[in-house]
Amino acid sequence: MNTPTETAQSYTAAGAAKTCLPLGKCLLLAVLAGVYIGLAGLGASVMSACALDAGAARILSASVFPAGLAMVILAGSELFTGDCLILIPVLAGKASPAAFLRCLGIVYLGNFAGGLLVAALAAYSHVFSLLDGALAAGAAATAAQKCALPFGDAFLRGFVCNVLVCAAVWMALSAESAGGKVAALYGPIFLFVLCGFEHCVANMYYIPAGLLALREYSLSGEAYTALTWGNYLFRNLLPVTLGNLAGGLLFAGSYWSICLKGGEKAAPEKQ
Repeated sequence: MNTPTETAQSYTAAGAAKTCLPLGKCLLLAVLAGVYIGLAGLGASVMSACALDAGAARILSASVFPAGLAMVILAGSELFTGDCLILIPVLAGKASPAAFLRCLGIVYLGNFAGGLLVAALAAYSHVFSLLDGALAAGAAATAAQKCALPFGDAFLRGFVCNVLVCAAVWMALSAESAGGKVAALYGPIFLFVLCGFEHCVANMYYIPAGLLALREYSLSGEAYTALTWGNYLFRNLLPVTLGNLAGGLLFAGSYWSICLKGGEKAAPEKQ
């Protein structure tokens, strides 16, 4: 595997290239990433609905969700949270701040479109009818819980989440084989789901899916009171996105400082 310094050096060129992608190509790659994360979220929800208790549900969900990032990395697509690492080539002088922000904006919108697409397909193909409707109820309950988070909690959960996601991407970049990349990313993604941290792109699937399930299956009750589009956009998506940005930029800035600040450094020997 590559050392952190070697990973930083190779990502400097790769990250700079991301900022030069044509609009259409960048948007399509972002939609695909949103779809992959959405499908992983759907699979995690199915596993959770199959569990016998809340603890088993969390473990089973966490065990499946890393498939999303595995598809993002191995199939090739653009994920907003991982692309916070593009700060590294910006700090290295290989990409402009304006190009970085343009890339993040396009990717964010594309991820949103991909997540909404999977949510709509799951709702209107009636996949949520699985397990005698338990999947629909679970999707709505999960979304409602996310929408009920206080702003500060959502921000902090987003912050820690993207430290883990960027660590997963960074570790996958250091591996040289497909199997090594999947093994490297699995642990940090498992941890973020297990601990209940918040990922804005995952929530671009989870919460619209819950909102659509609520409507399509005529669910009602106090458990779903917080589940509204307004709460989604302003009480969850906004603070989680800001937290994800802060965590990702801190991670990227830290590794630029460790590995590249002050000019090119000789890479230490591989272990």
